[in-house]
Amino acid sequence: MRKFVLVAAIALTATLTLSACNKKGGEEQSAQQVQQAPKPTDVNDSKAWNAYLGQIVQKNMQGMSANQPYAYMVTAATTDEQKAQNQRQLESVQDTVARGVLPGNLLAFGGPVSATTADLIVAAFKDAKPGSFKDVIVLFIGDQADEQRVTDALKPTGATVRFVAM
Repeated sequence: MRKFVLVAAIALTATLTLSACNKKGGEEQSAQQVQQAPKPTDVNDSKAWNAYLGQIVQKNMQGMSANQPYAYMVTAATTDEQKAQNQRQLESVQDTVARGVLPGNLLAFGGPVSATTADLIVAAFKDAKPGSFKDVIVLFIGDQADEQRVTDALKPTGATVRFVAM
């Protein structure tokens, strides 16, 4: 009986300690959410760009009913490795476009060089079937100069196009 009381007391203490840790973590987490990641100046800093673009995607998820968005970070293509990565990304998006995406999903595209991102979107959606993206949200994070050609490429698909200027 004495061992049972001792085990129960240890379990209660551990539970209270862990719940206090979770409260501190939640406070720190909400403080981190308030801080906004600045727009990176180095086009090759993928970690900073992912943080910056990720917060923009989070702010633009309204209307999405899927569990999570499909986010595509297009590199600056300044190295052969990045060019190859963008080519693989293009092939992946083309496959996704060919298969189709269920309504309620969000596809987000962004990267340090808006023109490169726009080129990828235009190339990926050039063979899309008309109306195949009805009720699918496509978010383009880029420069105003590229907005119209991306919108024109997506219009036949029936996608809901959202644009956020960097």
